[in-house]
Formats: sequence, structure tokens, C-alpha cells
Amino acid sequence: MATHTRYAPDRGLTVRMTATMFLLGLVFVVFVGLVIGIMTAAHASAAAIILVAVIFGGGSAFISLFYSDKIALAAAGAREVSPKDAPQLHGIVDRLCALADMDKPRVAIAPARMPNAFATGRNSKNSVLCVTEGLLYHSDLTQEELEGVLAHELSHVAHKDVQVMTYASLLAIVAGLLVRFAFYSEIFGGGRRGGNDGNAALLIPLIMLASAVVYAISFLLIRLLSRYRELAADRSGALLTQNPSALISALTKVSQGMNRIPTQDLRAAEPLNAFYFAPAMKLTRGGGGGGGGASLSALFSTHPSLEKRIEQLSKIQRELGQVGQDPRGLK
Repeated sequence: MATHTRYAPDRGLTVRMTATMFLLGLVFVVFVGLVIGIMTAAHASAAAIILVAVIFGGGSAFISLFYSDKIALAAAGAREVSPKDAPQLHGIVDRLCALADMDKPRVAIAPARMPNAFATGRNSKNSVLCVTEGLLYHSDLTQEELEGVLAHELSHVAHKDVQVMTYASLLAIVAGLLVRFAFYSEIFGGGRRGGNDGNAALLIPLIMLASAVVYAISFLLIRLLSRYRELAADRSGALLTQNPSALISALTKVSQGMNRIPTQDLRAAEPLNAFYFAPAMKLTRGGGGGGGGASLSALFSTHPSLEKRIEQLSKIQRELGQVGQDPRGLK
């Protein structure tokens, strides 16, 4: 069911995201069929391993989906704040939610000095928007730039991105669990001796290889989907506020602000990278410059490069007829 919101859709990105989800589903179907065939050939009760992996994987996904807000807030050490505690922040959120015609999420502040923000929750009625103290109090963002960041984050809630990414991750979770269960199971471990032992022993490497390949493929597709959804949130936020230049400037300031954060603090924040407005890593010059290391890093990244995000927002700025404005105080 489509989310009732005024956030603008992007047909091009929607097609690419749908194609990515289709590929994930196709890999899942092929993988399950292959593993069932292999494991039933090895032992009549081996299919139970698949069932256990699916149950554990589904349970993990369920917990992640329904408690993502609580888990993320606990990981960030954040506290929920009332309009009385943070009137400016709540005022911006109120305005954006009215513009987007969506339910207002709970609002929280994390004590980190790193300038960043994230939003999570399975739907707009069970979601939270969290801003770090570094973004709210210690960065030089203007109110328009802060509004752009929050519009981006609220877009994730409006488009149910947590749901989408949880469903997409299920295959990788099941494949990873299957590798572990198959490895440690007594069906493939020895304890049991019988006529099928030789076949089972030969099939162990095949099971492990199939699971590892599927995990790798699904991991890369999930990262690709994540980058598409970040671009979609940038676009939706810019169109909602009608101010892509403010989002360009905010992106640049937040990314450059990472360079002032101690490396150990950035590493501590890495588990929340998939949620953050900008990944917790230092900005390197020429990140899109085409080196093998840069290409590999982009392949595994949860976010598009800063250059790609700015390029898209600059295009939106031209489409809105704002080409005469200087979008940043950059460089």
C-alpha cells in the first residue's frame, strides 16, 4: 500500500529499486531451490536445517523491523525530547510533517559531537527522528540547511525504507545462518555414521560455496538498493523544501565536519552508518576519482558518493530554475 505523503516519487529511481528487489527475489528463489535439492539428496532430515535458518532469520528480521527505533536509539545513546526541551527542532519537524502530510515521529537527540542525523521505524506512527548534538549545536548549519537534512530523513520514514531494507536483507541473513548451521550441524559433522556419509561429506563444500556466493550477491544488491534509497531521499527532501541548494550545502558541511571528529569516535558510530544522513567516515579528496580502491569502496558503501549526491541535487536545482544561486559556500 502506498504511503500517504506529499513526498515526490522518482520514477527512474523507483524502476531501479524495483529491478534490484526483483533480482534479490530471483536469487532467493534459485538459492532455496538449489539448497533444498542438495540437502535432501544428502539426508532426509537435512531440510530441517533450512527451516531452522528461515525461522532464525525471520525472527531476526522481525525484531529488527519492529524494534529498529529502540535499537537505534540505544546504540546512539539518544534521549527523546519534548517541544519544550528542543523548540527549534520540533518547530522544523512540525513544519516538514505538515508539508509532507505525514504523522510526526518522535524526536530525539544523541550526545555525539559528530554532525549527523537518522530516522528509523517501521512506519510513520512508530518512528523516531534523531539528531546529534554535533549537528544541532556545534555545526555551522543554517536553519534552511538543517531543514534540508531533516526533510531527507523524514523521507525515509514516509517511504517506509526500514521495511524495504529489512525485507531485502532477509536473504542475506538466511544465507549467512545457513552457512553456520550447515557447518556446525551433526548432519554434516561426523557424530552420525551411515551409508550417506560419503555423499554428505562431498556436499558440504557445495552447500558452503552456494551459501557464500548467495550471501555475497545479496550483500552487494542490498548496498546498491541502499544507495538508490539515499538518492531518492535527497531528491524527495529537496523537492519538499524547494531548496536543493540548502541540502547541497548541508551535505558538504556535514561530510567535511567528519574530518574534525576523532577516528575512534567515527569507528564507534559505524554500526549506524546505514541509518545516518552521511556515513561516519572522513571525507577524502577525489573519492570518485576512479582508483581501484575508490571503486571498491563505492561498491560496498551504504551511501552514494558526495559528488554523486551533489550532482543529482544540482540537476534538481536547475530544473527548479535556481541556476543563478550559489548552492554552497564550498571549497
